[in-house]
Amino acid sequence: MDAVVRYLRPVRNGLPGSVVLPEHIWNDGNFPWPGQDAGLLGRKHDPWLIHCDPDSPSFNVPDLTFPREISSTRFDQRRALLEHVNRRLDQTLCSPPVGQYSEESQQAMGLLSATASRKAFDLSSESTTARDRYGRSRYAQSVLLSRRLVEAGVSIVRINWPRIPDKPNQGGWDTHAQHSRCCKDFLMPMMDNAYSALLEDLDQRGLLESTLVVWVGEFGRTPQFNANGGRDHWGHVFSMAMAGGGVRGGVVHGSSDKDAAYPLDGRVEPQDVIATIFHCLGFQPDMVIHDTLRRPIPISRGEVIHQIL
Repeated sequence: MDAVVRYLRPVRNGLPGSVVLPEHIWNDGNFPWPGQDAGLLGRKHDPWLIHCDPDSPSFNVPDLTFPREISSTRFDQRRALLEHVNRRLDQTLCSPPVGQYSEESQQAMGLLSATASRKAFDLSSESTTARDRYGRSRYAQSVLLSRRLVEAGVSIVRINWPRIPDKPNQGGWDTHAQHSRCCKDFLMPMMDNAYSALLEDLDQRGLLESTLVVWVGEFGRTPQFNANGGRDHWGHVFSMAMAGGGVRGGVVHGSSDKDAAYPLDGRVEPQDVIATIFHCLGFQPDMVIHDTLRRPIPISRGEVIHQIL
């Protein structure tokens, strides 16, 4: 979804259409899970992945700051020189790869020169009260940062839950051990603070009706606990939460059996969630885009969940 949105809405205020915080999704050994980039749409549509810790006092985004030895005047001189050289290039050099390089160069210079993009990442302009309301963690401050990015014109921000050292299950929701303890001690308090703070913040700023907030994992957990007090992978039934952006508040759609093992009614599938998100973003869910080989690809293959809208 990040790549599709960047394909359809490339740049606003010098910022790309999609941003991913604060790290990629990875398995043990820091091996990235597949499916997080633009794939056959082409690398230029990759979402902007920012590895960062917005809770750190020294937080900054290197891509938005000049190297120490380069002043803004020197940057302007370099850009002028680049434009002069480009005008002199022979037409035979204007191949697609060179054209893409030029486009990426323009985007990079836009990030450096756009005031809006730098301001969006300036969390120091937020009050201490606001930052405390979200919570002082890498994840929570990424949620706060996402609100600022949306205000600056980014169309879609994905916030991945980062690993937390020295916590059971590496601090994640893959609770194969001590499930109840993890949910009670840190997972739910951290998530509840950040999620509720974001909804209240968006509402107070008049942004909730135009901003869709989605809270979802990749699957559910087994109805039974294992020998380690954990719950394992379970894809048959699980829940998600959506708010704002055209979703009616207080609606519960669907139900499971008494053991939360299988759906009883209102069953939806991942492709339906994708179609609904694109619908709320203003895209026709069956819109067709083209990959690098000009093959047509619909942006979703599901049905909009109208019952919640």
